[in-house]
Amino acid sequence: MSSTSTPPASRRWTALALIALAQFMVIMDTSIIGVALPKMQEDLGFTQENLSWVFNAYVVVFGGLLLLGGRLSDLFGARRMFSLGWIVLAAGSLLAGIAPNVAAELAGRGIQGAGAALIAPSALTLLMMLFGGNPKELTKAFAFYGAAAPAGGTAGVFLGGLITEYASWPWVFYINIPVAVLALAAAPALLPSGGAQRGSIDVLGALTATLGLAAAVFAIVRAAEVGWASAATWGTLLVAAALLVGFIALQAKRRNPLMPLAIFRAPNLGAANLAQLLLGAAWIPMWFFLNLYLQQVLGFSAFPSGAALLPMTALIMVGMVALAPRLMARFGPKAMIVTGLVLLAGGLLWLSFIRPEGTYAVDVLPASLLAALGMALAFIPSLQMAISSARPEEGGLASGIVNTGYQIGSALGLAVVTALAVANGAGEVGNAPALTEGFSTAFIAAAVVALAAAVLAAVTVRRAKAEVTTAA
Repeated sequence: MSSTSTPPASRRWTALALIALAQFMVIMDTSIIGVALPKMQEDLGFTQENLSWVFNAYVVVFGGLLLLGGRLSDLFGARRMFSLGWIVLAAGSLLAGIAPNVAAELAGRGIQGAGAALIAPSALTLLMMLFGGNPKELTKAFAFYGAAAPAGGTAGVFLGGLITEYASWPWVFYINIPVAVLALAAAPALLPSGGAQRGSIDVLGALTATLGLAAAVFAIVRAAEVGWASAATWGTLLVAAALLVGFIALQAKRRNPLMPLAIFRAPNLGAANLAQLLLGAAWIPMWFFLNLYLQQVLGFSAFPSGAALLPMTALIMVGMVALAPRLMARFGPKAMIVTGLVLLAGGLLWLSFIRPEGTYAVDVLPASLLAALGMALAFIPSLQMAISSARPEEGGLASGIVNTGYQIGSALGLAVVTALAVANGAGEVGNAPALTEGFSTAFIAAAVVALAAAVLAAVTVRRAKAEVTTAA
């Protein structure tokens, strides 16, 4: 069995920086391509309808394999899977950067997603190993870790703009390679190895989950092109449903399932994961279409478009590190989740009033800051509740589940919202009024998701004294 010894206390916070960097990078890879999409579309031949697959190819594989990544982390050691994930991510980044066509680009993005699926759950497991014994430090560690996710998502837009403007779009992928080398060099000295366990790997479960998710996203994305009433759309959706039902059935029967269904008996674990799923389904479409509005309607070039979202990044980081932990300690996680989701819904609804002749200061900045504040308040308590609800020995599984929920929500949310937006004019590049109407529809749809999430959280999250430690 591998050693589970942790580094000295003086190095634990440096280790947290490496773990937060990992979270920052795997989430940044979902967003850094945002500003580069028009250039990629021009060079590789993507259509406006299938352009979202540059995002979805990464997220579908990422979300579909996260449970397997969590299981591998428990079986073979968290640090080992953390390092392997960086190797895979670097390989996928190289392929995505040199890709000469659409197929190669999507393959590279899928490999990137597989690497991220190994990194993310092992990073959360390592965080729990380092700080799980001290509730006050754990809350602080979760705040830094949590801030790295949406900050990575928003900062990715800025970095993507900077790179696309002054270098070329392939460098939005190449940037991962030196970071991977740094992480691989630092991991042995900073991170505990993580204890290995005995058990088998549910490969069939991983395949059914990933293929089921991919089929669902594919059907929804294509629905805008072939029609919601078409046999192709409903046939693919039925295949997706059969695969996902088959996955649940496999988990119920397997001796060593990929996702033991009994874990959801833990109080609030299911509710917290539902909140994370819907949070991703509302947040990711927002930045995706906000970036397209800035470039395709307001006429921003790549770098100004990315810089325009920096205020969101700053507010998210301050909100998650300085504000959310204090408010959670005072009011509890349930109040923070519900309040954050309501604020996010309000910001999205405000964004729906964008105009073809709009301005950044009036149409984008105030609404995006309100949405960012909502994200900052809802993300930390739902993430910590999801992880802390599980038993310590199920840390890798719990982290895999919560990351899966967020990524599945991101993929399906973007697929549905993209279909609605394209059906309402978002596919008419060059037609500012039509594009604005489509993007406005996208923001309204995302607002509905966020509001529904707030209502569900209010109903399903239970108040309990010891479910989540919120030490001041």
